[in-house]
Amino acid sequence: MSVPRSAEPQVLALLRELGAETIAHPGGTLLAHLRRVQEQLAAWGARPALRLAGLCHAFYGTDGFPTSLLPLDRRAELAAVIGAEAEALVYFYAACDRRSSYPTLADADAAFRDRFTGRTFTPDLGQRRDFAELSAANELDIARIDPAFRETSGAGLLTLFTRLRPLLSRSAWTDCHTVLTPAAPTS
Repeated sequence: MSVPRSAEPQVLALLRELGAETIAHPGGTLLAHLRRVQEQLAAWGARPALRLAGLCHAFYGTDGFPTSLLPLDRRAELAAVIGAEAEALVYFYAACDRRSSYPTLADADAAFRDRFTGRTFTPDLGQRRDFAELSAANELDIARIDPAFRETSGAGLLTLFTRLRPLLSRSAWTDCHTVLTPAAPTS
């Protein structure tokens, strides 16, 4: 599936129109966070559809960030801008019931629960890899910017990403380990 050539400028305009640059988020605004997640994915060599999904991952809210920019009945509008593949990644990310899905996500027979529909299914390896990569980019952005978040959530995130390591690119895993491993005490 192709990604529209002019998608990024259109997405940025849509994000601004929907108020993403006025919504508070760790490190500034939601728009600033979304751009950093997209840039992180690009630095890891993610394909264009995954980078666009990173820029749009909060359009429908997430299990950890309930604010949504578009209701689910307007998914076609986002798909028209970023393409069907990227929009499906955005939905998949937003739909994750983290408590139910995180424990087995690295398993071939992972049970993924869609928090919007309540449906449980087994995502394919590509979906699980994309989800893990996007999750790492999202959480690492917050951990880099917010020392208190890193202090309270870093160990749990390191445990999660260690479990998801088989799904992560080498670059993503290296960054997870670097950012989330507590500094050794100085004597």
